[in-house]
Amino acid sequence: MDNKPFWRLVGIAFLAWISVIGFDFLLHASILAPLYAETHPFLLAPERAFALIPVGYLSFLIFVMMIVWLMIKLNIINWKEGLFFGLKLGALIWGALTLSLISITSAPLNLMVGWFLGQTVETGIAGLVIGAGLGAEKLKNLLIWVVLFVLGAFVLGVILQNL
Repeated sequence: MDNKPFWRLVGIAFLAWISVIGFDFLLHASILAPLYAETHPFLLAPERAFALIPVGYLSFLIFVMMIVWLMIKLNIINWKEGLFFGLKLGALIWGALTLSLISITSAPLNLMVGWFLGQTVETGIAGLVIGAGLGAEKLKNLLIWVVLFVLGAFVLGVILQNL
């Protein structure tokens, strides 16, 4: 792969990060929300967890930067290869983390399964966006798709919250 300008890589990483945040909102604010409503010593109080959301989103940015770096090194430059790379990487990383948490915490199994599946999908989404960005001549179309995806995830998340 030819060398991509630094600012282009920053743009690709930003689009992947925003995509991950959009899906994360859908996952945690609606799909897994009932699991957070249960009082459990493993979880922070809802108010404290809500206040720390930016810290979690910063962790996603670092994770996305790692995926960009790996995909460049592995010459993954299309959305399909990026998606499959992201899903495999996500399953390995989040699978290992989930198993380690199950082995040393009181985390509920259904929450751990939800995290594993959700974070694996998030990593796949990041890989898809990064692969599409690395292979595209211009990022305009990718930007449009990312905006539509994030808006759709937020709308669906709000709808599911209110059902």
